[in-house]
Amino acid sequence: MASRPPKRNGCRRRATGSGIRGKFVAAYPLISASGTGAGIYNNRYSHLSLENTCIRTYKLCIVGFGNVGRALVALLRRKETELRNRYGVGWRITGVASRRLGWLTAQDGFPPEKLLAADFTGAHVARDVHEWLRMADADTLFEVSSLQAATGQPAIDHIRAALEAGAHAISANKGPAVHAYRELTDLAAARERRFLFESAVMDGVPIFSLFRETLPAIELRGFRGVLNSTTNVVLEGLAAGMTFEESVRQAQELGVAESDPTDDIEGVDAAVKVVALANVLMHAGLKLDDVNRQGIRGMTAEQLREASASGEAWKLVCSARRAKDGRVVASVAPQRLKLSDPLALVKGTSSVISFETDVFPELIITEQDPGLEATAYGLLADFLTAVRSS
Repeated sequence: MASRPPKRNGCRRRATGSGIRGKFVAAYPLISASGTGAGIYNNRYSHLSLENTCIRTYKLCIVGFGNVGRALVALLRRKETELRNRYGVGWRITGVASRRLGWLTAQDGFPPEKLLAADFTGAHVARDVHEWLRMADADTLFEVSSLQAATGQPAIDHIRAALEAGAHAISANKGPAVHAYRELTDLAAARERRFLFESAVMDGVPIFSLFRETLPAIELRGFRGVLNSTTNVVLEGLAAGMTFEESVRQAQELGVAESDPTDDIEGVDAAVKVVALANVLMHAGLKLDDVNRQGIRGMTAEQLREASASGEAWKLVCSARRAKDGRVVASVAPQRLKLSDPLALVKGTSSVISFETDVFPELIITEQDPGLEATAYGLLADFLTAVRSS
C-alpha cells in the first residue's frame, strides 16, 4: 500500500462577539501591537473575544472493539466539547474492526451512540487492514486488540500498516512495544507520525511520557513494581483463607482475570510489562526470555498467613536494574515484603511502581483501582500528543 504524505493543518484566528444582529465571527490578521491591524482590532472590535478556530477533524480507526474500545468511544464523546474548544480537535470514527466484526468502515463516521449500542448499520466491509485504513482515510489508528505475548502479532502489523499509510498509531497493546519498539518508532519518525503506547502499562498513567517529556537528562538506574491485578487479587484471596482455585475464580468474577488466567498466574503479563518499560526507558534491548520469571502458582494460604503474622506481605514483584557491566537484569517473582515497603501496601486492582534515578533515589507512582476509562484516557492523551506535535 502506497504511503501518503503527512497531512498539514491550516490555522487562523478569529474574534467572536455579539453585534446588533446577534453573534458573529470576524476573521482578521494578527499583527504586532504597533501594526495597523492591531489598531483596527483595538478600536473596532474591542468587545470581541479571541479564540482558536483551527478545528481540525481527525478520522479515527479502532482495531479491537471490545471493552477498551467502547470505553474510548464513550470518553471521546464525553470530552468532545473540551477537545474542540480547548485543543481545536474534532473527530469522526470512520473505522472499527475486531475478529468478530471484520473490517468495518463508514466514510462519514459511525454515530458514537450507535457504536456503543453495537449498531453498525450501513457499514462497508474491507478485505484487510490496508484496504480498511484506505477506505476509512485514517488519520489515527487506536490498537486495542488482545495481547499475544509471544509475538506481538497481529498488532505489530496493524501499527506498521497505519504508519505506512500516513496515520498516527496509538496502542494499548503491550506487544508492539515489546517486540517492535525500535522498528515502529523509526518508521513513525520516517513518516513524520507518532507511535505512542501510554496505556500499555498501568492503564494510562503517564509513565512513558513522564520520562520522555518532563525528566530530561536523567539516568534511570532501575525500577520495581507491582503491576498485575490478577495476582494481587489471588494473593489476597489466599491470605483470607481461600484455596488457590477459589481465589482465581474470585478474580474472574471481578472481571480482573481472563477466562484463561495462565499468563497472569505464571507471570507472563508482568514480564511483558517489564520488557516494555526496560526497553523504552532504559534502552535495554531485552526479549521476554531474558526475564527471570516465576509466577504465583503453587503459593499457599499458609505462606500468606505466616507473612501477615510477621508484619509482611507477598507480592508478585516486577523489577529491572542496570548492572555494573551495563546490562539490564530483569525479573518477575513473588517476594515477601516488609509492610514499610510501598509495594507491600498495594491491593486489589491498584498498581505501584518505584523508579531509582541518579537524581531521585525513589520516585513512586501509584494508581488506585483504575477502571476502563483510565486506559481510554491514556489513549486519548496519546492522541492529543500526536496530533498537536504534527
